[in-house]
Amino acid sequence: MLTASSNEPLKNQNMASNHCHYCMESLLGRRYAFREENSYCVTCYDGLFANSCEECKKPIECDAKDLAYKGRHWHEACFKCAKCNHSLVEKPFAAKDELLLCTQCYSNEYSSKCFHCQKVIMPGSRKMEFKGSCWHETCFVCQYCRQPLGTNPLITKDNENYCVPCFEKQFAHHCYSCKKMITTGGVTYHDQSWHKECFLCAGCKKQLSGQKFISKDDHPYCLDCFRKLYAKKCAACNKPITALGGAKFISFEERQWHSDCFNCVKCSISLVGHGFLTQQDDILCRECGSTA
Repeated sequence: MLTASSNEPLKNQNMASNHCHYCMESLLGRRYAFREENSYCVTCYDGLFANSCEECKKPIECDAKDLAYKGRHWHEACFKCAKCNHSLVEKPFAAKDELLLCTQCYSNEYSSKCFHCQKVIMPGSRKMEFKGSCWHETCFVCQYCRQPLGTNPLITKDNENYCVPCFEKQFAHHCYSCKKMITTGGVTYHDQSWHKECFLCAGCKKQLSGQKFISKDDHPYCLDCFRKLYAKKCAACNKPITALGGAKFISFEERQWHSDCFNCVKCSISLVGHGFLTQQDDILCRECGSTA
């Protein structure tokens, strides 16, 4: 904090010794200063105790005003803005790299600009910081209700900030299952919104968020439940056939095969895309079928 005070006041000669404590010259009829119960002529006092002015480097004499800031001292006439040279006496100022600047010069050089109004945020005024940008406190408001956001929770959408109640009122979806508001995240299924914890397998009720699933009659099923309940079995390996991931399968006379299982029962050559013959429940390539 800046302190401004005169040095020890000059004393009337009757208040102390009649001689200078340092040079021992008589003080009768002369002005002098008093320090730690000792009297000094003005010349000795200035030489011994006067601070040097930070600007002009000359001593600040005992009858001059000494302006001090963080251990440094200035004459009243030397206490000026380092940029515009205007006096800083009894005015607000800021320090940067040991230079003293008036608030206007400091703002022009170093202060942040408000993200909303693009005006300088003056030193000493309260600013709000969010996601690397700064606002005047009065500019940091909800985009919808225009009430100050301060340090309250907020939600950002399309680079605009909203208080939580306004965001929920304007943009939030409601869960298809529990009907409650979805504030973050969520799952979309058949153009409907769900909480992650509400999006469950229609069979075993296991959470499906982040898991592979298959839809049947507009209901989602985990792979295990779908295989148990609905998947057809391969006529060759008897394992379930699913279309998950675009898997291909062959269908013939109400029987199905995995494409990898659709082979001649005799020579095991793949019959996918080729003509074949049937013999009871077996499928044969033309060559094996003609010799059977």
